[in-house]
Amino acid sequence: MSDATDADGLTVGQVSTRLGVTVRALHHWDEIGLARPSLRTAAGYRLYTAADLERLHRIVVYREIGLGLDRIRVILDDSSADVPGALRAQRAQVAERIDRLQRLSAGLDRMIDAHERGLLLTVEQQAAIFGPQWNPAWPAEARQRYGDTTQWQQYAERSAFRDPEEWQAIADAVADLDRALGDAMDAGVTPGSPEANQLVEWHREVFASYFPLTRQMQVCLGRMFAADPGFAAHYDGIRAGLATWFRRIVDASARSHGIDPDTATWQ
Repeated sequence: MSDATDADGLTVGQVSTRLGVTVRALHHWDEIGLARPSLRTAAGYRLYTAADLERLHRIVVYREIGLGLDRIRVILDDSSADVPGALRAQRAQVAERIDRLQRLSAGLDRMIDAHERGLLLTVEQQAAIFGPQWNPAWPAEARQRYGDTTQWQQYAERSAFRDPEEWQAIADAVADLDRALGDAMDAGVTPGSPEANQLVEWHREVFASYFPLTRQMQVCLGRMFAADPGFAAHYDGIRAGLATWFRRIVDASARSHGIDPDTATWQ
């Protein structure tokens, strides 16, 4: 290392400011022998020459495109290094990261839409999947009513990545369950019986397509299905009195698990 005056080079602080890298990074590159200041003043200060600065510029450029320090050392110090090949390989890695980030961005867009809209299907798709009785305004109404709840968030997270085929499978599962409930009531299945309890469990499994449903939550849903005119009309449209019968089998199942339906809350 040659002796010099302050006018012959730049201090580490000056280089840090000029290149926009930290003093800590410069010290590290010095310690590992990647970029060492060539001069030292009589007072012991180490200075970077113009040649040092040029090497540092190249390091910064290669770092910005994602090359590791070991790879940069080879490019700078090995005259036989395949620099274009190394850059092409790095470009391929960057392209992969860009593709991954673009997919991540698209996923985030869908998550945002799902949290705000609930159902990411066109009106035509909703009608085809859920039938002519479906009202496309219902998801917005549900968002307004339940949008601040954990269950809405869970529903949105599931909805964000479902395609029409998956929604069709869910709609088919709901329709199968509705038919089974109507048939069971017609057959005289009594609340608390093994057959009734099996239907209650089936309902919880199907409903898990939207969000996890605890037994207490299920009691609250049964209560709502019987009391709310819209839900009651749906179930009673399958079989007269089905909404009330469904509430009874849910309540009986809850009692068998130590839950008092009269005091059950949404938890």
